Amino acid sequence: MNNDLTVEQRLERAHVQLMKDKRFVRWSGLFMVGKVTVVDGLPTACTNGRDVFYGREFVQTLNERELNFLVMHENMHKAYRHLTTWKHLFKEDARCAGAACDFVINQQLVDYDPNQSMIQMPVEGLIDEDYRGMDTQQVYDILRKKKKERGGKQGDKPCKGGEPDDGLGGFDEHDFEGAEALSEEEKKVATRQIEDALRQGGMLAGKLGANQDKAFDELVDPKVDWREVFRQWCKAVAAGRDRSTWRKPNRRFLHEDIIMPSMESVALGRVVVAIDTSGSIGTRELADFYSELIAICKDVTPECVDLLYWDTRVAGHEVYVQGMYESLLDVTKPKGGGGTNPDCIPLYVKKERLDPVCVVILTDGHIGHCKEELWTGLAPTLWVVTENKGWKPPYGQSINM
Repeated sequence: MNNDLTVEQRLERAHVQLMKDKRFVRWSGLFMVGKVTVVDGLPTACTNGRDVFYGREFVQTLNERELNFLVMHENMHKAYRHLTTWKHLFKEDARCAGAACDFVINQQLVDYDPNQSMIQMPVEGLIDEDYRGMDTQQVYDILRKKKKERGGKQGDKPCKGGEPDDGLGGFDEHDFEGAEALSEEEKKVATRQIEDALRQGGMLAGKLGANQDKAFDELVDPKVDWREVFRQWCKAVAAGRDRSTWRKPNRRFLHEDIIMPSMESVALGRVVVAIDTSGSIGTRELADFYSELIAICKDVTPECVDLLYWDTRVAGHEVYVQGMYESLLDVTKPKGGGGTNPDCIPLYVKKERLDPVCVVILTDGHIGHCKEELWTGLAPTLWVVTENKGWKPPYGQSINM
């Protein structure tokens, strides 16, 4: 503790020190996203995924390296979009969710600086070698299981002063309510700023000769070819749609003078493609998706494609059949521009009795609560997510675009 500097000055110094260190420079752009506020009376520190709040009295108890660790910890929450990616976990059990996020972050930070030359985890920090290599969901599942085994209540609030010592407290809080209070536009802007900050930080780290960081690289450039996953998923849905035909004898039995039918592939049936037109999907994303959609139509030859444009309702419905796919880009007319509520998709599909063999949804992932019961029984569904890449859909699978 340095009594010669104010808390605000100590935080500024911490940011500067971390920005100069090769181990942490790649994350330093995050410091510029959102506001940093010192709050009197705040028990510890917290973030809403954009802004960071530090309790004045709490910071005064930390030495220089512990404060550096705290700064990195809060910004790692931002980098991983914990307050939005895992909001369904926070709603279910905020205490276990917050602890799971902390276990993942703290292990990563300790590994960055095992000798504690720049950062040192405060004594209340949560860390456990048993969770090494796990993501937040995996740790959360284990914590929930342990909690049930000892009879703990579900849905406890995040750790604050006076909470029981159950080993899930940690040294910070998690402002899930603050994250929820951000408008959809604020969330979208923050996501873009965080992604830009990570990319810029990665370039700066490269110029300074910093070592590779697998976790960071996966955040900036996920090692998944979404186009290939998209194609394979569509082909998998089409698999098994073979039928027997007598028009072409089965060659396996001809040498025995036995005439048996052969199998032929039939076209993939009706496909619903639902595109989020709430205002956040740009022309580049649309163009990329259209081109992939056309390529997939050629690969799996669906009988027809129902192209839906949606925001809080299905604002447009276009039907394309074989022979029309290549002209789709020229004739389609996107409609929408309101809020974002994908629950309108299953309602519309069932109302119009479309009966698709699969549903593909393009969205930015900035979506509020979905009613899972509305999706029950819908055809196999794939979500292609452009921004909020940790978002968990209410039904089906998701890939990042």
